[in-house]
Amino acid sequence: MNVSSTEEIEKLKTSQASQYDILPRPKETSSYSLPDEPVVTIQPSKKWVAINLRDLWAYRDLLYFLTWRDVKVRYKQTALGALWAIIQPLFTMLIFWLFFGRLAGMPSDGIAYPLFALAGLIPWTFFANAITNSGNSLVGSANLITKVYFPRMIIPCASVGAGLIDLAIAFGLMAVMMLWFGVHLTINLLLLPVLVLLTMMLAIGVGMFMSALNVKYRDIRYALPFCIQIWMFASPIIYPVTLVPEKWRWLLQLNPMVGIIDGFRSAIFGRLFDWKGLVISTVITLSVLVYSAYHFRRMEKSFADVV
Repeated sequence: MNVSSTEEIEKLKTSQASQYDILPRPKETSSYSLPDEPVVTIQPSKKWVAINLRDLWAYRDLLYFLTWRDVKVRYKQTALGALWAIIQPLFTMLIFWLFFGRLAGMPSDGIAYPLFALAGLIPWTFFANAITNSGNSLVGSANLITKVYFPRMIIPCASVGAGLIDLAIAFGLMAVMMLWFGVHLTINLLLLPVLVLLTMMLAIGVGMFMSALNVKYRDIRYALPFCIQIWMFASPIIYPVTLVPEKWRWLLQLNPMVGIIDGFRSAIFGRLFDWKGLVISTVITLSVLVYSAYHFRRMEKSFADVV
């Protein structure tokens, strides 16, 4: 091959390379196609303060639905139905009256012992049933939690709200007993809704805490009834607060149900309120509610994986 032929070949290669360089390069495409709509991953916030009240309000219909569902399930296939809301406190009151009022001679601050015991049993029964049901609510709603997004706090709140119907029925029993014993109503009764709200807040706080723990540690469902029984005897249901010596009364008042139960009796029977005890119960209740919300939010992101 001569020199001229070699030069012609080199020129041809150069012209071809320049021609290919100016050609538009094809656009790079990924191995997969993007969806028509963006994919949104819902994940709980890491900050406990990010409790979206607007989000909770948006799901208020779900709260009503779950509350009404719990009410219907509670009395489904029962012969007596809602009468159990009367039978439970009534028979418990009779047992307390027989053993503690008649046999043990327990003081009752000048109030007929059946009324005294019933006035303490009504808020306590509501509270005990509320934390029992809410403590097992997340585990019982496992199918719902793993399939649908909604604020998980709604589930224990619905369990507490379902007990309001039983509470209203129990108050009807209390009204009949007051008429029987000739107890007159006073203006103190206006504070009763505040005390009911305080009891609900405490039940929601304890219920949220226990329900979150129960998801991870199933021993809670067995330990909870035992703890409730101990808590009942640490509350002034069968005995008055005045039975405890003054120097030890502050220790008893660390139990938030002490101020609440004593407040119920003061509202129903027209006695002077122990404002110090009510303030202590309110502060402890708010503290329990705030900490339980913090604890619940921390564990919420793992509910769907563990439940």
